[in-house]
Amino acid sequence: MSELALSIRGLTIRYGAIEAVKEVDIDVREGQVVALLGANGAGKTSTLKAVSGLTRAAAGTIRFFGQDITYTDAEKITKLGIVQSPEGRQIFRDLTVEENLKAGAFTVKNRAQVKTNFKRCYRYFPRLEERKNQMGYTLSGGELQMLAIARALMASPKLLLLDEPSLGLAPLVVRDIFAIIREIRAEGTTVLIVEQNALQTLKIADYGYVLETGKNKIQGAASELIRDTRLVEAYLGTA
Repeated sequence: MSELALSIRGLTIRYGAIEAVKEVDIDVREGQVVALLGANGAGKTSTLKAVSGLTRAAAGTIRFFGQDITYTDAEKITKLGIVQSPEGRQIFRDLTVEENLKAGAFTVKNRAQVKTNFKRCYRYFPRLEERKNQMGYTLSGGELQMLAIARALMASPKLLLLDEPSLGLAPLVVRDIFAIIREIRAEGTTVLIVEQNALQTLKIADYGYVLETGKNKIQGAASELIRDTRLVEAYLGTA
């Protein structure tokens, strides 16, 4: 069995009096794609933000390859190899595609590695290479999502956090995005993905967790969860 890359135990997150995440447990093994699923407001994005250091845990622990990172600053977490591609395709719209990618590589000091990362991203997303001199604000929604993922990959992540990568995209673009996530995993990058598109996500995932109102509800191998029609209808939707 592969090494445990990420271990979350008893994670609790509060926003004032609201408890958004309530003692959640999640394991992500090295080389896996793990899906974090559930309805809006289930606590999925808050969990990702806690892992990447953008939100502080009120209780619980987060360990990355055994190292406690629960209260580590976001910049240090990025340097350890955890990189998030946030929801909403947040890129620098007044920079070119290539400048955005260079910004993503700010923690990578080895120039040869940066060059390799450029080649990798352009291989995954040839459309970005075609548009490398275009400004971010000129890109389509699908191209913006490709750029957001590629920018995260420029940091050479050991663990890639994806927050709603298919949100608002046309079906053909969604298909392409999920095919690339499968390829990213095949080349050795571990992925924790938050998605509303449960069925598509479970097709590429190894394991899945379903959150409901901030708590662990159901978990299991993706191949088993995807066959549970009652589960999909009740908790995941049929997107």
